[in-house]
Amino acid sequence: MLPSHDRFDYSPITERTQFTWPGGGTLAVYVAVNCEHFAYGATDLGYTPGGQSPDTYNWAWREWGNRVGVFRLADTLREVGIRPTVLVNAEIYDHAPQVVEALRVLGGEVVAHGRTNSRIPVAQDEDEERRTVEHVRAVIERHEGAAPRGWMSPGAAPSAVTEDLLAENGFDYTLDWPIDDRPVWLRTRSRPILSVPYPHEINDLPVIVHHHGTGRDFADRIVDTIDELAEQSRQQSVVLSISTHTFLTGQPDRLRHFRRALHHVVETAGVWLTTPGDIADHYRTIEPPPT
Repeated sequence: MLPSHDRFDYSPITERTQFTWPGGGTLAVYVAVNCEHFAYGATDLGYTPGGQSPDTYNWAWREWGNRVGVFRLADTLREVGIRPTVLVNAEIYDHAPQVVEALRVLGGEVVAHGRTNSRIPVAQDEDEERRTVEHVRAVIERHEGAAPRGWMSPGAAPSAVTEDLLAENGFDYTLDWPIDDRPVWLRTRSRPILSVPYPHEINDLPVIVHHHGTGRDFADRIVDTIDELAEQSRQQSVVLSISTHTFLTGQPDRLRHFRRALHHVVETAGVWLTTPGDIADHYRTIEPPPT
């Protein structure tokens, strides 16, 4: 046998019981907006490794998202009528609090996205990562009035103990494991934690940065995926996350296509527009955590 994480057992989706989401839908969809802050002079800004330091141009590209792109995205989500899932670096609250304010008023959910994308969990030892998780949870609770229930690791790079630390610090779910189209219970050293789907394929960063796609490409992927999953979910209820970054989809040319795709999502029969926290709550009633 190959080395294993021992977080979950293999289970084909075809052998699971069908169910419906609230309202009778079979396709749960949430729209995630990544709000990130990078340290100026960081040697790896993410997505552009090995660059010069300070990499002013690439740092500024990301900062544009906090100064301009996020507000354009917020206006678009308001226009279409979608509550966002806000993946927030804790440093945003000090650096650019208006970023979270612009999305908070839309009534979505704040998900912990680490302290900063300049420091990923897989590069931390367990003590540093534990302190980071505790700090991030406390910062969000102080600003939002409630502790975050969900976590997405900076750089999508959890360590071997991230899920253990999350469970020990009161988190209910993680977005770090794109293993399935349905939620999956993960084992930890204390209690189970839920993995809510956050697919790599419908994420503007890999589509645009890694695969050199256009805004039209990203929007077409959203439309095609929604149409296909709307059909497939009649046999197997599923979850789809549409993931955006303020400095990417906030750009004018991409935003126009993104708006078109969102209107299509809203108009598709059988779609439940929601947040990962609401998905986790409902899934618990379908499949309670294992004991």
